[in-house]
Amino acid sequence: MGTEIPRSEDEISEALLQPESQKTATTTTAADEHVPEWKEQITLRGLAVSALLGTLFCIITHKLNLTVGIIPSLNVAAGLLGFFFVKSWTGFLSKLGFTVKPFTKQENTVIQTCVVACYGLAFSGGFGSYLIAMDEKTYKLIGADYPGNHAEDVINPGLWWMIGFLFVVSFLGLFSLVPLRKVMVLDYKLTYPSGTATAMLINSFHTNTGAELAGNQVKCLGKYLSLSLIWSCFKWFFSGIGDACGFDNFPTLGLTLYKNTFYFDFSPTYIGCGLICPHIVNCSVLLGAIISWGILWPFVSQHAGDWYPADLGSNDFKGLYGYKVFIAIAIILGDGLYNLVKIIAVTVKEICSSRSRRLNLPIVTDIVDDSEASEILLVKKKRDEVFLKDRIPLGFAVSGYVGLAAISTATIPLIFPPLKWYFVLCSYFIAPALAFCNSYGTGLTDWSLASTYGKIGLFIIASVVGSDGGVIAGLAACGVMMSIVSTAADLMQDFKTGYLTLSSAKSMFVSQLVGTAMGCVIAPLTFWLFWTAFDIGDPNGPYKAPYAVIFREMAILGIEGFAELPKHCLALCYGFFIAALIVNLLRDITPPKISQFIPIPMAMAVPFYIGAYFAIDMFVGTVILFVWERINRKDADDFAGAVASGLICGDGIWTIPSAILSILRINPPICMYFGPSSAS
Repeated sequence: MGTEIPRSEDEISEALLQPESQKTATTTTAADEHVPEWKEQITLRGLAVSALLGTLFCIITHKLNLTVGIIPSLNVAAGLLGFFFVKSWTGFLSKLGFTVKPFTKQENTVIQTCVVACYGLAFSGGFGSYLIAMDEKTYKLIGADYPGNHAEDVINPGLWWMIGFLFVVSFLGLFSLVPLRKVMVLDYKLTYPSGTATAMLINSFHTNTGAELAGNQVKCLGKYLSLSLIWSCFKWFFSGIGDACGFDNFPTLGLTLYKNTFYFDFSPTYIGCGLICPHIVNCSVLLGAIISWGILWPFVSQHAGDWYPADLGSNDFKGLYGYKVFIAIAIILGDGLYNLVKIIAVTVKEICSSRSRRLNLPIVTDIVDDSEASEILLVKKKRDEVFLKDRIPLGFAVSGYVGLAAISTATIPLIFPPLKWYFVLCSYFIAPALAFCNSYGTGLTDWSLASTYGKIGLFIIASVVGSDGGVIAGLAACGVMMSIVSTAADLMQDFKTGYLTLSSAKSMFVSQLVGTAMGCVIAPLTFWLFWTAFDIGDPNGPYKAPYAVIFREMAILGIEGFAELPKHCLALCYGFFIAALIVNLLRDITPPKISQFIPIPMAMAVPFYIGAYFAIDMFVGTVILFVWERINRKDADDFAGAVASGLICGDGIWTIPSAILSILRINPPICMYFGPSSAS
């Protein structure tokens, strides 16, 4: 999301959608399974649970977006907590003697879809990137005298205009690809690994042994959520006034390394991220921290007074700060450009090859005698029937897209005057093609490039508009493009999940609409909690909002080019840009047994600007998981996601009372800090 971290690239076969122990018991009746009508799959209790979990996950997403920008997938937690809440509610009512509707896997799927659509807007809404890049604090941080950074290119966050903006841009992506759902899911048989994994999870919940495992996972999640919440509360008492106190600034590796941001800050959230993210992602983040804060920045600092003036402030772009920001941008752009070209090439190749396969396929008229193969065909036929039964009319999709595009084209220039109506209209003409590319690529690789498409729109519009409003126009165009391609890919992923759980396509679409509507309100409200309670954007505080500066600098780059960069900064940017391309190429051309150890440039770029402390936490998480897998692989597979989700959710829940205490100006009673044992 802030930084797109690829999930596991292992393809998940549809034949694995049921646990081995359950295949015999369940597949005999799978083809005859009763499927509720699409309206029955959407329930009031499900929507209530979705709103509750959507609020929690929006808070977690904002916290990650405003601190480090790395957001792991929370789909597993959404499915698991949805199952827990509804099962607990129905069980409670049953004990009281009430008759309750059974909790089906279709309802579970709808809840998960609704929650993901809701918290997805906390990312694609730009609250940690393009929206906050427009504010006055980011403008002042870059500098009033910085070329291309103009005082008139400032729009501060406002609750009502943010809600209005999300409502006019967030729904178009849902209508753009609805007519292609059969092509993407049935004809091309795209894997959508996360969607398939989510379906596997939900299907397993609704079997006897799966429900038992889910219950144990929920207990595990609750245990670590409680521990994380208690620990976060305990830490608060020692965090004092300011940003240099408490466990978040504990020099665990010594004061010298602490000055270079190498320390363990006891964050349950980042440890949880380390448990969820693949090992290579966590190791890439640590390697990036070592290269930047361990080698590069100390080396550049030695040339203060030669490469840049020695008396500059720590946040001056003409000094060391400029190297940090622009080299991070170079790596991000190099990685994004490579993967964009790669996924478009893979998409074109797969489309061409699938067409040729369909032309050369023999026609199968009879079901084979083998009972297992026959059952698989019957189950597939059942899934196809359910998926195609509740049609979403083409006219409805087209008229919805055109109508929303017209409203958006008229409204967005009122919110962002530099982005003229004809730029918005042009965006909506090309958006469906880009949404298709992103959705197809996500189906193949599980890697959404929404922010990459957004950056392309940012650069193009900023350069076309020029110095007179180009920064705001570019950032707003980035938001328009990101919203469309991100929600389109999410919807297609959910269609895949619905197909495999025998959920109606219409219920998936409606739940996505409802979840998006919830997100348009909940995401700005939860962001406003952070904005009101904390000092967002302070480069020395906990909520640095790192991508705000990066996105604004990208817009300025689109207008001004590389003006006023410190000495040798441009050469270093070129070097790291090319290095990102080469590393990605090596990951693709080397055998898997070698490529699995080659780092991911996008993950390496994050600590270049932010610091190394969160890389230590994530590495601790990955070490815990690595040891756990060696001791008991099955337990690690079953419970690592629950432990990680509990750690992240507990820390996220503490954000609410912490923000309330901050708003009420109630400060922690103790400031715990560390210094050398002597003045020398």
